[in-house]
Amino acid sequence: MKNLFTAAAAAISIAASAMSVQAQEWTPPGPIKLMIAFAAGGGADTQARLIATELENRLGWEFIPEQVTGKGGVNLLVEMQDEPNDGTVIGMIVTESLGYNLYTADIGLTPEDFTPIVTTAGTQMGVVAGAATGWTSFDDMVAAAKGGQDIRFGVMSQRLGEIAYLLGKEQGIDLNIISVQGGRAVLNGVTAGDMDVGFMAGIQAPGVEAGDLVNLASAMAQPLTQTPDAPTLPDLGVDFDAAAVFLFAGPGGMPEDARNAIAAAITEVTSDPETEVGALIARAFGGPMNIQGAELDALVMRDFADSEALIEAASE
Repeated sequence: MKNLFTAAAAAISIAASAMSVQAQEWTPPGPIKLMIAFAAGGGADTQARLIATELENRLGWEFIPEQVTGKGGVNLLVEMQDEPNDGTVIGMIVTESLGYNLYTADIGLTPEDFTPIVTTAGTQMGVVAGAATGWTSFDDMVAAAKGGQDIRFGVMSQRLGEIAYLLGKEQGIDLNIISVQGGRAVLNGVTAGDMDVGFMAGIQAPGVEAGDLVNLASAMAQPLTQTPDAPTLPDLGVDFDAAAVFLFAGPGGMPEDARNAIAAAITEVTSDPETEVGALIARAFGGPMNIQGAELDALVMRDFADSEALIEAASE
């Protein structure tokens, strides 16, 4: 996706008082099935469950969490498409699920078959190396590659593999791209020395703080919060954004009152640093990112459309 969230950064805040009123004007007609596209116990799953708990406590809504993992969120989308669209079924995915992953799945579905509700946070995607490499900058990695070292680069999705390929191409180096399941597998691979570097989506923060890992670059169009001086993808000649943003969505055709109320309620609790989920988002994901409505619709459709451009660029 080309600089997907840079232009939207100014549009992520909505007045909390107005959102609270919106949330109170609509009541779900029954328990809300919360489908989660992430493995149980991870940071994303924890975020989803904390949101549900906070909304149960504040509004009395009842949530029934359910793990629906696989294919980068596409399995969740396939299962959700035929569910009721009255607000009693929502799913937590990432923007990539409705973008590149849905595009390449080629199953006859587009983002217009779903209802994007609201985003919660970005993922602080970085190009991260182990401190044992001795690299302190992205230039150090490039120099090692040009000196003949085989650079083993871990990725956790096909889209990130395409971006890693473009990253190496722009530097005039070949990267040995290793595909694994999930960001923790990349972290474990780099920590164990089975990979030299890889994409990590915020999970690297404790290791960077401890000095065991190094953020060589931001894998986004904007700087990393933890390492703001590291180069961004545009700085490195890559006109695509590897950022993944957590997103709640529902089946297509959700009524606006339900969509707006759920978006308002989720925004209120995720943007409040006094809540457990607000504190988690501030600590692990660099702070809340709450985009909804027409801005979110446009971003999701742009991500889907830009997938073709990414594939074409990586095939040249």
